[in-house]
Amino acid sequence: MCPTRKRSQSGVGGMDEVFKALADPSRRQLLDSLNQRSGQNLRELCAGLDMARQSVTKHLAILEAANLVVVVRRGRERLHFLNAAPINDIADRWINHYHHERVMALSDLKGALESRRMSEPTFVYKTYIKTTPEQLWQALTDPAFTGRYWGLSLESDWRAGSTIAWNQGGVLIEDPAQVVLESDPFVRLSYTWHTFTPELKGLHGIADDVFDRAMAEPRSKVTFEIEDLGEIVKLTVVHDGFEEGSAVYALVSDGWPRVLSGLKSLLETGEVLPSG
Repeated sequence: MCPTRKRSQSGVGGMDEVFKALADPSRRQLLDSLNQRSGQNLRELCAGLDMARQSVTKHLAILEAANLVVVVRRGRERLHFLNAAPINDIADRWINHYHHERVMALSDLKGALESRRMSEPTFVYKTYIKTTPEQLWQALTDPAFTGRYWGLSLESDWRAGSTIAWNQGGVLIEDPAQVVLESDPFVRLSYTWHTFTPELKGLHGIADDVFDRAMAEPRSKVTFEIEDLGEIVKLTVVHDGFEEGSAVYALVSDGWPRVLSGLKSLLETGEVLPSG
């Protein structure tokens, strides 16, 4: 079991912990491996690196404590994913406190984490927010909140099996297959991803070939897991169900970090992040 460490009130795994985790070349090597193929189990990571299993386990525990790696259980397996949240948080909150060279290093790492691609694509993002489970649930389900940080409204009674209507920029997307899969208030929410329509294509300027590929793919799903840690709440987002080389995965993995940073900023400061 990985060690439990006290989180800073800012919601990040601790700026010192992040830089300590990145300081070791073996841990950077592990991140490089996950950058090339995220979602590896311990056996796969050990096979690809000249490192003893015990050493890999210890390094992964430090990376997980720093929130740079997220572990997702699938059956008996523990799969390891890169997590861009701490780099986003540092960039959003403390970027002006660093010299130019450090800013560039953070920017390069942030880009590497957000542009990762996997053989079986799964987007995983874990962040810590100074809020309550009730407020976070409201921010995920109330159209007045989603409209502020996401730019779209989600309308549903949020019961398992109920449909969800998406409204973005006056473009309404309703589909019987857009449904709530799981709904445990203040703990867990899961639903199928929205339908790609010609109106949505025009709204986002999606290229014809990307749109055609997206339309042909199976519908993905997103899951929000909420854990109350007292003064802060841990939010883990898993968006999966993609095929290898998925066009939809490429679209959502670029968008989620910005959406979730906006959610965190709104709940902690009452303000959304500037666009751009």
